[in-house]
This record gives sequence, C-alpha cells and structure tokens, in this order.
Amino acid sequence: MKKEYNFSKGERGRFYNPDAVFQFPVYLEPDVDAFMSELAEDKGIDVQQLINEWLRTNIQLVKSAY
Repeated sequence: MKKEYNFSKGERGRFYNPDAVFQFPVYLEPDVDAFMSELAEDKGIDVQQLINEWLRTNIQLVKSAY
C-alpha cells in the first residue's frame, strides 16, 4: 500500500446510483447444489428458476401456517 493517495482529481458520487438494487448471492452446499442442478437439468430449466419456484412454494406454506 502507498503511504499516501492523491484524490485531488476524484469526483464525489461518480459511481453512486440511488436506484441501485442489491441482490445478495446465495451459496448452496455441494450436496444441495448437485441435487438441484440435476433436478433442473431433468426439467430443462435453469437452477435459479427451480430454486425460486421451490422458495415461493415454501413461502406459501409458511404463510398458510399462520
């Protein structure tokens, strides 16, 4: 690391986007990833789509239990 940095030509807020939406990554355990990948391949859909469908179904189950 440098002892000092020169920010005299820097522009405050240059990369700020107030409408930006943060989507955090989800990391699956290897066994879950393997199972979901195989199932998605069998169904001919993307793993992300399959997992979202599963999560939506579980959300509805949880909501119905209230």
